[in-house]
Amino acid sequence: MGVKGLQQFVDCCCPEACVTVNLREMARQHAAQTTDHTTSPTLIVDGMACLRHWYSCKDWVCGGQWREYMDALKSWVESFTSAGIRLVFFFDGVVEEKKRREWVKRRRRVNGEVCKVFRHIKAHGEQPGGNLFVLPSGLATFTPFALRSLGQEVFSTVQEADYEIARYACRHGSMGILGQDTDFLIYDSAPYLSVANLRIESLTTILYDRQRLCRAIGLSVTQLPLLACLLGNDVVSEERMQHIRNNAMATYREMHPAPLSGAPRGQMVLAVSQLVSSLWGREEEESRLIPQSLNLSDPDRELLERGVRSYLLPEQEAFQRDDSFPSAFEKYVSPEILKACREKHVAAEGFMVYNVVCEGVVECSNSLEDEEDNELLPQALVYKSCRQHIYSLLLLHRRDDSIVEPPAIREWFVYPGNPLKEPDLVHPVPVSLPCHQPSLDLLWFGTGPDISTLRLVSFFSIFDCQEFSELYGAVEDSLLAALCLVTYIALQVPALSLEDVDAYLSQAVCLRLKSPQELQQIKLPVLSSRAVQLGSLYVRGLSHLLGANSASGCPLPSAALLPWHSFDGRLFHSKYLLSHSGAEDTVLLDSDSSCLSLFLHLREKLTEACRRRSRVLQSRPSPEARYRDRHTGWSSGGGESWREMTGGHRSGGGWRERGESRQDQGGYENQERMWERGGHRGRGMRGGQHFHPQSYPYCNDGGLQSTNPPPKQSRGRSYRSRGRYQLAPRWSQPPGPGT
Repeated sequence: MGVKGLQQFVDCCCPEACVTVNLREMARQHAAQTTDHTTSPTLIVDGMACLRHWYSCKDWVCGGQWREYMDALKSWVESFTSAGIRLVFFFDGVVEEKKRREWVKRRRRVNGEVCKVFRHIKAHGEQPGGNLFVLPSGLATFTPFALRSLGQEVFSTVQEADYEIARYACRHGSMGILGQDTDFLIYDSAPYLSVANLRIESLTTILYDRQRLCRAIGLSVTQLPLLACLLGNDVVSEERMQHIRNNAMATYREMHPAPLSGAPRGQMVLAVSQLVSSLWGREEEESRLIPQSLNLSDPDRELLERGVRSYLLPEQEAFQRDDSFPSAFEKYVSPEILKACREKHVAAEGFMVYNVVCEGVVECSNSLEDEEDNELLPQALVYKSCRQHIYSLLLLHRRDDSIVEPPAIREWFVYPGNPLKEPDLVHPVPVSLPCHQPSLDLLWFGTGPDISTLRLVSFFSIFDCQEFSELYGAVEDSLLAALCLVTYIALQVPALSLEDVDAYLSQAVCLRLKSPQELQQIKLPVLSSRAVQLGSLYVRGLSHLLGANSASGCPLPSAALLPWHSFDGRLFHSKYLLSHSGAEDTVLLDSDSSCLSLFLHLREKLTEACRRRSRVLQSRPSPEARYRDRHTGWSSGGGESWREMTGGHRSGGGWRERGESRQDQGGYENQERMWERGGHRGRGMRGGQHFHPQSYPYCNDGGLQSTNPPPKQSRGRSYRSRGRYQLAPRWSQPPGPGT
């Protein structure tokens, strides 16, 4: 993220370059100086740098408080628009291969933080505080959609994001760049404004003045790129130029023999600045990117030149970047598809398809996954089958009645057991359709009711849920998407229990009736590490729904697939605790008869789909869901705590509160008949599977202990030898190639 040590140097050793500014006043002055009075002063926002500041919700570990996050974004945007400032947002759309090493390094560092998060949850049953924070999974994926829904202009980059931001700001005469990356000090572009120092109430922040910085360190603006590369950045690693900095530091100390004050890193910046200043002097040297007097090996000189060029905008030198974007698989798709892919990607309207068709590579950052949990599969493996179908829909085509197969897609997915030394090579697997797989041009550009049906069937086929296309129009789009996703998870994850399914579906149904304020009032007596991972798994699945929808020609509106319509982390966690603690359906659905009816309908459809594929959901209450009250000891999750967790009303009470046994409610036979009628069911009967309470007797400390644990289920053949996880088999068909 930027130039090594430069941010610390500017903040601590160069106060004259840190100028406090009022953005309202800055916008007024900018408007007075510009000749174009048709548009408001424009601030370019580095979206990736702002995510941590935007997500200020109390709960982050449960999967994201998405509706509260939407309100926070809306308030943040309105603070600027009310001041007459137009915002333009940029988000990273690709990871350039020259920065892959740095990307991997950061992902490994975050892995360590994720591991600490889960250890804290399992030790204390609560979210860690202090500096231990990990962004909710999928935040970078869904935030551009959120901002677009708020009417904002959003771009997803096809090159290095910092470069595109600086270029756009320079070309459009923007009032500034809001971010937290010292690369914006190096680019000769708009003023660099700090989001870390932004006070949204007063719209004040710190402007890092590159002219004042240059005067302080004795360089010109054109010499800053070389300084950045010698100090180390994402292109030129810090280690690569260590010998140059050592020599510079030795020379600097000879010229400044008195004891030096300030941080060692600050001294290093001054030493390298002195070296850079000394390199130029002769006219022929000034015309070079890298002065010949800098003694370098040919590989180091070539790398340094590449790093310096990365900071030069098209208007600033004769050298021009190659802005043509040949597709990695252009022979498999039409020019019209390539054009549409790029346009949708740049406008932040699509997901995944550009990276597949034009880059041949897909990556996914860290997720909240417990590397010590051997039961739940990582999301990268759970959704691999789905991605293979997406790749097939995008790239496979027929020629003379034979399928022409493209090369494998390179996947950089972060998950436990993957050392990230090389990409996973994943081959497309054709979707199962009643007809030949349609061409992408037909799916994307075709018209008519038959094509609309084909898009819908193609979408659900990606998740092996073809029959759900019949529910289109009869069930809300967001709930239909949730049903598809939960069914897919149930088919792919053998460890998923009926309690887990109930938690997923009940929260999706209840979410529609809850305000952000009600969601914030939900009380969680304890956190379950398993529920945390299941919440993250669901949100990552929503991004795959977006990718499948884009590949299928968008049969569903993108808005229906976004998390604030079908998921809230705190609500899901409360439903998980209730479901695994034995709460009845009426309690799980907040005693709302319409919600209960809809929930039972969705669960029936899911159960039928699983049964057709020989997947039988088992009741498997989790001991982890039983919580210890800090003052009263262990609680079963019944009573008033159910009401507090859901923020709803309790009606009638459960069998535990009435002092009844499950047999007192009419016996298993009556419960089974109620199940078959789709009526209200007791928690002792799930999906036709008898749950025997004696299998989980209460321990002396009030916990649950399994004396007859369910047998471990096979996860199929090993995914790859380097990891410790195995891929769950698809229930409907044998594993395809590349599995």
